[in-house]
Amino acid sequence: MLSLSLAAAAAQAPIHFEDLGLRSYLFAFETPLGLFQLRWYSLAYLAGIIGAYVVVLKMIKAPGAPLAQRHADDLFFYCTLGVILGGRLGYATFYTGGDTGLPSLWAHPSELVKLWTGGMSFHGGLVGVLVAIAWVCWKNGLSFLRVADYVAVPVPLGMLFGRLANFVNGELWGRVAGPDVPWAIVFPGAGPLPRHPSQLYEALLEGLLLLVVMLVLFWKTKARWRPGLLVGTFAFGIALGRFVVEFFREPDAQLQTFAQQTGLSMGQWLTLPLMAVGLFFVVRALMRPALGAAPAVPVATDPA
Repeated sequence: MLSLSLAAAAAQAPIHFEDLGLRSYLFAFETPLGLFQLRWYSLAYLAGIIGAYVVVLKMIKAPGAPLAQRHADDLFFYCTLGVILGGRLGYATFYTGGDTGLPSLWAHPSELVKLWTGGMSFHGGLVGVLVAIAWVCWKNGLSFLRVADYVAVPVPLGMLFGRLANFVNGELWGRVAGPDVPWAIVFPGAGPLPRHPSQLYEALLEGLLLLVVMLVLFWKTKARWRPGLLVGTFAFGIALGRFVVEFFREPDAQLQTFAQQTGLSMGQWLTLPLMAVGLFFVVRALMRPALGAAPAVPVATDPA
């Protein structure tokens, strides 16, 4: 009986993050300027951008591509800037200043460039990417909506890598989990209670699942012939995934009061307009004829 009780207690013991043997960097070494660490989060950004570039190069070889490789090269460069600058400025806008308890980064411009201190906003990065796409399309006379369709397909790959890096870093943990969540984890700095690994939830929903949906739509359907359908599906899908996961994610410390007062987290409020925009483009694309579709020919009738 005693052995059974001990086995049951062991089975119910929460997982401790330290026992997973993870660390936030791949390797580290001393330099004359101090310790250098190649962090997984930096590698995640790099892998996501390069992976998206490779996928887009493969996509533009299929019939009907709205851009050439030289345009993809430009997008690779400008979208990288858009992700970094937009993500940082978005964090400064929505997650610092006001009632957040954190000094506004806008009031301290020198702090904005310190990317290594953390703080990136997905919605800000999304705006930065849209600006980059608009610039490349305007400069080269391309269709913004069709190019956005192609760029949207591999973006979940970056989300997948980014959230996995968040988990490896032991950051952005979830809310306290009940005893019915055997995979709950005790994260360092989050107190003694086990929490939802919400980073993995986001990696699965906003990353892997959405990536599969986007690739299937592109390669197995005629979605790329309906301008706006792919980018609309991406916007709605990632917003819905984020909205759901936010129920399991611990709100940012400086925004917990905001979440309690409004009933939703800042992340959830920001997903609502994105969800509406995505649904609009999906409906619009489905209601319009596909590219290359032959116009309806009126049937001639014999005069009475």
